[in-house]
Amino acid sequence: MAEFISVHRRSFLAGGAGVLAAAACARTGVAVRAQEATKASKPLPAYVDWKNAEGLIVHSENTIETKREFIGTSGVTPNDLVYVRNNISPPDQSILANRDAWEVTFEGVANPRNVTLGELKTMGIETVAMVLQCSGNGRGFFEHKASGTPWRTGAAANVLWSGVPLRTVVDALGGASAGMKFLTSTGGETLPEGVDPKTVVVERSIPMDHALENAILAWEMNGEPISLAHGGPLRVITPGYYGVNNVKYVKRVALTAAETDASIQSTGYRIRPVGVEGAPDQPSMWEMKVKSWVTHPLADAKSGKIQIHGVAFGGFSALKGVEVSTDGGNTWKDAQLLGPDMGRYAWRPFVLSADLAPGTHAITSRATDSEGRVQEETTEPNHRGYDYSGWRRLAVEVTVA
Repeated sequence: MAEFISVHRRSFLAGGAGVLAAAACARTGVAVRAQEATKASKPLPAYVDWKNAEGLIVHSENTIETKREFIGTSGVTPNDLVYVRNNISPPDQSILANRDAWEVTFEGVANPRNVTLGELKTMGIETVAMVLQCSGNGRGFFEHKASGTPWRTGAAANVLWSGVPLRTVVDALGGASAGMKFLTSTGGETLPEGVDPKTVVVERSIPMDHALENAILAWEMNGEPISLAHGGPLRVITPGYYGVNNVKYVKRVALTAAETDASIQSTGYRIRPVGVEGAPDQPSMWEMKVKSWVTHPLADAKSGKIQIHGVAFGGFSALKGVEVSTDGGNTWKDAQLLGPDMGRYAWRPFVLSADLAPGTHAITSRATDSEGRVQEETTEPNHRGYDYSGWRRLAVEVTVA
């Protein structure tokens, strides 16, 4: 299996795949392919030892990536293959001993109070399918060496979440107080001692209008109680927004007049030029972009008759369609979307049958959302390597004998 890396952003794949691979190699002095399938992986940490080790890359205790070839065609990512990203270490497993006793403080409503998970379960339930994607998914495709895990495509999953809608809880507590503009959620991780809590706490704010319409307080993931790795016993789910906004182990849910001043919001997860410090006036990592990538084939083939598979989603909008190119973006063909449409925020697997001539082919995909936005060709560098979706570097190289 091969992926294109370390080439000049705007000149890569301008012509035939084999010629350009050689040209890129000559320009950069480095190889243009990486064998992701054979990438070494550390053992699974104890809190996720139930996951499928064969399908995962362990970068660290708190960053575990799904291998590209393990994303199937059913649409839903199995729990044991969903990536893991924790900003700080999870709480102790003991918090799951009595899930229904977990207590959440609700603020910014007419009747603020603490509510147990057991009580939340009596208020109602909805299920939403959505793409869960780390803000840094694709960081490994940027040329600059951004700090953080060098994710490729595997910090993303399509997951079914079940829980009570936020709007239902807010209504039960008398409605939102006047002047509230944001949903601010606070995680229940144990904070390290001796540091300012605001510098480490996982506390995120998103626009309240979207939250009241779409957010749920989820206790179930793909039909099972949410594991510790993924935020159990209770997690805020904000469809269409990057993963950091889906706060785990949620202990406080507040409707607020302003965004939190916690570092993870005020200066972290902000889009800014390389070398520039984070600031509250920079774009926050909220809405996801339209995106797709190929998941099969990822290895050289003896025959040119192949099925090209992948996944595509609209990000914050519904997916309209996806195209596939087998010549590095010179020509495109419409792919077929597979399986049921699970809604605006979910991804759809896609397939295109192809009969490739002998030689090397650069295979890639580009998605279009319902608003007419087309997946970008390249993604401009930003300091932390966020928000990567450019179809050129997401291409895979396949040689037919």
